[in-house]
Amino acid sequence: MMNAMGPAPESADTAYRSGGTAEALPAGTAHCVAAGVPDASGGEAAGAAAPMSRLAAALRRERERMGLSLSETAKRAGVGKSTLSQLENGNGNPSIETLWALATALGVQLSRLIAPAREPLSVIRLGEGIALPSSASEYSATLLTACPPGARRDVFQIRMEPGAPREAQPHPPGTVEHLIVCAGSLTLTADGDTVTLFAGDYARHAGDVPHTYSTAEPGTVMLTIVESQ
Repeated sequence: MMNAMGPAPESADTAYRSGGTAEALPAGTAHCVAAGVPDASGGEAAGAAAPMSRLAAALRRERERMGLSLSETAKRAGVGKSTLSQLENGNGNPSIETLWALATALGVQLSRLIAPAREPLSVIRLGEGIALPSSASEYSATLLTACPPGARRDVFQIRMEPGAPREAQPHPPGTVEHLIVCAGSLTLTADGDTVTLFAGDYARHAGDVPHTYSTAEPGTVMLTIVESQ
């Protein structure tokens, strides 16, 4: 099986077609493989818009993470600057070869460019989860989230007082943060979403984007779990 991080094809740019497909793949399938959508035979070509927007955002995100210009990224990948510019604007029909070359130039797995959007902000308020009671004691357990296979989780107790917000920088790609407010209240902003949490509330959000915590209540305490692959 070919490694997505392996050497990019020398003619990656020639495999890109503004409205066509890559010669190395059966006609009509290059865009479907690259963008992760059904091919034309499934009658779902209209569904390509969302994957292309996701690809555009991922390319910009990873290029900016590397501190690279459009020109430098295109040069490293062996593709045209105009090709990369079109892709970052959600246009075009990239071949699998072009995306492999870009992933290699950006130092990421191909899946990082075409996988579903990062973890959305998710909240479970106190009392909303399904509590599983014990028949032997006054005890109940509520599952808030399950750990994916192979993940690592670090647990932190956080104490916060009113004042300047805590502005956290992005963790490595794919990181997810879980937090439970134990006392007080907390305002969380992650990836453009803002929510205020109270004692007993649970939230999950992408940890590989800038995120901010602030509180208006003295003695705020939360439990934070940082999950990484």
